[in-house]
Amino acid sequence: MVKRVIIMGAAGRDFHNFNVYYRDNPAYRIVAFTATQIPFIQDRTYPPELSGPLYPDGIPIYPEERLPELMKDERIDEVVFSYSDVSHTYIMHRASMVTAMGGNFVLLGSEKTMLRSRRPVVSVCAVRTGCGKSGVTRMVAGILIEKGRKTVVIRHPMPYRDLLLQKVQRFSSLKDVVGSGCTIEEMEEFEPLVEAGITVYAGVDYGEILKRAEEEAQVIVWDGGNNDTPFLRPDLEICIVDPLRPGDELSYYPGEVNLIRADCVVINKTNTADRGDVERVKKNIHSLNPSCTIVETASEISVSDSIEGKKVLVVEDGPTLTHGGMTYGAGIVAAELYGAEVVDPVPYAIGSIRETLSAYPGLKRLLPAMGYSKGQIEELEQTINRTPCDLVLVATPVNLGAILNIDKPCVRVYYEVRDITTPGLKGIIDDFLK
Repeated sequence: MVKRVIIMGAAGRDFHNFNVYYRDNPAYRIVAFTATQIPFIQDRTYPPELSGPLYPDGIPIYPEERLPELMKDERIDEVVFSYSDVSHTYIMHRASMVTAMGGNFVLLGSEKTMLRSRRPVVSVCAVRTGCGKSGVTRMVAGILIEKGRKTVVIRHPMPYRDLLLQKVQRFSSLKDVVGSGCTIEEMEEFEPLVEAGITVYAGVDYGEILKRAEEEAQVIVWDGGNNDTPFLRPDLEICIVDPLRPGDELSYYPGEVNLIRADCVVINKTNTADRGDVERVKKNIHSLNPSCTIVETASEISVSDSIEGKKVLVVEDGPTLTHGGMTYGAGIVAAELYGAEVVDPVPYAIGSIRETLSAYPGLKRLLPAMGYSKGQIEELEQTINRTPCDLVLVATPVNLGAILNIDKPCVRVYYEVRDITTPGLKGIIDDFLK
């Protein structure tokens, strides 16, 4: 009998699991995707040009809230969980609901959907969103380039717009990024890499993306999103952990999978973390993966101009503060480090920005850079301009001042990853190349 299946997702891992595992398999019928975690990604259709001949009408995408109704109405046999950065408790609540309704709750094995490359692959993943993975990716790619290897980064998907137009994306310049109509969240990942001279691929169909990347790369770096596992089978697996959130490395899915699989575990932010928390994280790493190499790094923060004594509005990376669970980021650290007074934006927030702050009451004295749609970007801009301050402290990886019409001066916050132990990441990459 053909199994009737729903894939639970958040516009990324769900599509990849379908493409690699289910698309051409007549033993399964994918009835629908559900969507959560990211705003404005539901009520779309996975197009027939991507879904293949078994799905000539494409596949509908519904809000996850409709899952119980869909299971009942569509006589669903299995529900496949396919998104990331959720607690073990969160995922088991979903499993309980599905199994209570008579369905199988499925987690695909980590290697079931990994594509094999004919090039060496270094993966950079994490146990949570906001560990500093993007900085480590830039550092690893930079080391490889310094060693004379033509390096291309393949980034975890963020297809929040037209899925067909985003099937295969290639960015080698800031013009490519801006011209593609990227959301702020996409630009935050692509812009720092292309500014460092690194070509980036992303999109929806990673089989096609890999073929394109292999044509121009000697080495491929997989840049993971959230705390998801790699889409490519790695030859070297690097996992980042965060001592500012000790214990999360043991209690989030699939971050714990990355930790168990890793060849090298990077404890980042050790320059600002409590040493006791660093040792606690190190003990947890050894308990799950005693054979891995542990590297400690610093995440060094700087600002583009003086902020001492200024009243500043801090704008931080959105995903880190929302599903990443952080209550502050590099902007708050920079404000305290360089002597600025932080202004509370809550009374001035409007629309979906106000809703986000209400949904995450732990966020104090800062603004998450939410920009998943044109309307939300406009509300972010208006909120910033409504907030009385001397300047805006932009702690996002993307230059918001170049995207938004901000009516006050902007100062950028930069953070770079640096080795502080031996062997460091440079030594790990040297050994890998040998």
